[in-house]
Amino acid sequence: MVVPELRPWRAARPQVVRIANAVRPRLARAGAAAKPRIARLTRALRSRTPALPRPQAVKTWQYTAAATTAGLALAAGVVTTAGPWDANGQRTAERERAAALERTGGADHGRSGTSVDAPRPAPSAGPVLVGLDGSTSAVGTKKAAPGGKPLPDVLGPLLDAAALGGTHAAAVVDVATGRRLYGADAGEALTPASTTKIATAVAALSALGPDHRFTTRAALEPDTGELVLVGGGDPTLTARKNADGWAGLRDLAANTAKALQKRGIHEVTLSYDTTLYSGPSVHPIGVNDNLAPVSALIADEGRTDDSSSGPAPRVSDPAKDAASRFATFLKAAGITTTPPGPSKASTRAQTLATVSSPPLSEVVERMLTNSDNDIAEALARQTALTSGLPGSFDGGAKAISARLTKLGLPMSGASFHDGSGLDRDDRLTPDLLTALLVTAGDPDRPGLRPVLTGLPVAGFTGTLADRFTDSAAGAVRAKTGTLTGVNTLAGTVVDADGRLLAFAFMASGTTNPGEAESALDKTATALAACGCG
Repeated sequence: MVVPELRPWRAARPQVVRIANAVRPRLARAGAAAKPRIARLTRALRSRTPALPRPQAVKTWQYTAAATTAGLALAAGVVTTAGPWDANGQRTAERERAAALERTGGADHGRSGTSVDAPRPAPSAGPVLVGLDGSTSAVGTKKAAPGGKPLPDVLGPLLDAAALGGTHAAAVVDVATGRRLYGADAGEALTPASTTKIATAVAALSALGPDHRFTTRAALEPDTGELVLVGGGDPTLTARKNADGWAGLRDLAANTAKALQKRGIHEVTLSYDTTLYSGPSVHPIGVNDNLAPVSALIADEGRTDDSSSGPAPRVSDPAKDAASRFATFLKAAGITTTPPGPSKASTRAQTLATVSSPPLSEVVERMLTNSDNDIAEALARQTALTSGLPGSFDGGAKAISARLTKLGLPMSGASFHDGSGLDRDDRLTPDLLTALLVTAGDPDRPGLRPVLTGLPVAGFTGTLADRFTDSAAGAVRAKTGTLTGVNTLAGTVVDADGRLLAFAFMASGTTNPGEAESALDKTATALAACGCG
C-alpha cells in the first residue's frame, strides 16, 4: 500500500539526493552542534512518557523534540537565493524565494507549486500546544536560568547591530505561559511590512472560521438566458489543467456546460459579476508585480506567466481575463458564448454549477508561507464583509483592527491600511505581533492554529527557505517582512530549554537588506540557542 503522504517525497527523491550531497558538510556541523540538545530532549521524552495519559494534548517538550529533530533533516531542502528589489523599492525577494522552490502551501495543508513534482512541506508539530495561563505580566528580564545569560545580555548587542538601522524594537514571550521574557521598546509602533499578514490571518480566521470556503458559481438568468460567472472572492481559483485541489475554473466550465446541455442550451450571453467587492481595486502603491488589482473574480492571481507565487506581471482586468478563459473552456465543451462583459446576477438567477476553495485554514497557510499579497488583500475584504463593512481596502483595514480589538489584543499604536503590509503607513508593535502568535497557540482557540503552522520553516520552506541554513534550521518558524529601509521577523522558536517562544524583531532605517536579514537571523538563532530566563 502506498501512503499518500510519501508520494511527493518519492517523486522528488532525485532532487533531494542532489541537495543532500551539496549541503552534507553543513548538515554534519549542524548535527554535531545539535547533538547535546537532542540527547537532552530524548532523555526527557523517555522519562516522561510513562506518566502521560493517552488522550492528553501534546506538550511543549514534545513539540520541541519534533521540531528540533525534524529541523536537521529539513535543512537539506535549502537551495535558492534572494531576489532583487523592484524599481519602486518594493522588496520582491520574499515571495521569489517561495516561487523558486515551487512550494505554495503551509506545513499542514501544503500543496505543490508551479511544479507538480515539487516536494510537499514538512509536517507541522503536534495538533495542540500547551495551554496558556492567560498571564501577560512581564518577568524580571535580568533573571537567568541556571548557567544561562539574561536575555538582554544575549539579544541587546545583536539588536544594536548597525545593520538594523537607527530604530528597532523587540519582544519575546513564552507561549506556554503568556509571559513576556524580553522587551526593547516593545510598545513602539513601527512599519511591519509583511508581518502584517499575521494580523490579517488571525482576523480572518476569527471572523470566518478555519472551515470557511470561497465559492465561485455560474448562474443562468431564467428570462434572458444570460449566463453570469459570479465571483465569490476566491484568491486561489485556478485555470490550470491540474488544479491540485484548489478550485478549478475548468471544472466549473465543464459542469456548467453539462447543465446547459441538459436544458437544451448551446449558446449563451456570457457576463461576469464582481460586485462582492467595492472601492478601488488597485493598491495605493500602484500597479506592481507584487499584487494584482483586487477583484472578487480572479484566476491564478491574474498572472501572465506560469508562476503560482512570487512577483509576476499581472493582467489589468483580472475579472475579464477569468471570464474569457471560462468562455474558452465552455467552447471546448460545446457551448458558444458572446464576448464576456460585466453584469450583476439577479436574485432569480439559477445556479448551475459551483467550485469552492479549500478550507480557509489551507488558504491562510499558503498566504503566510509564500507571503502572498493577493490572498492577504482578499482575506482582508472577506473579513470586512463578514463584519458588515464594505469589501474594500478601507473596510478590510477597519475590520482587521476591530477583530483584533475584540480578541483583547494590545492595539495601542496599531494602524492598518491594508491586509498585506505593502502600505508603508501600516503600524504594528512587537507587543501586538507576539500577542497574535500567543493567541494563535491558545488551545481554547484551535481555529487560529493555522497562523502558527503556516509560518515558513527556517532553512526549508517559503520565504525562509534560504535563511538559517547553517544555524537554527527547523527550530525557527517566522514571517518575514521587507520594504525599502524596513526589515522585520516575527514567529516562534524552540529554545535550548525546550520552551516555545514567540518573538518579534522590527527594524527601520536599514540600508542593506541582506545585512539586515542576516542580523535578524543571528538574533533569532541566539534565542534558539539560549537557555535564558
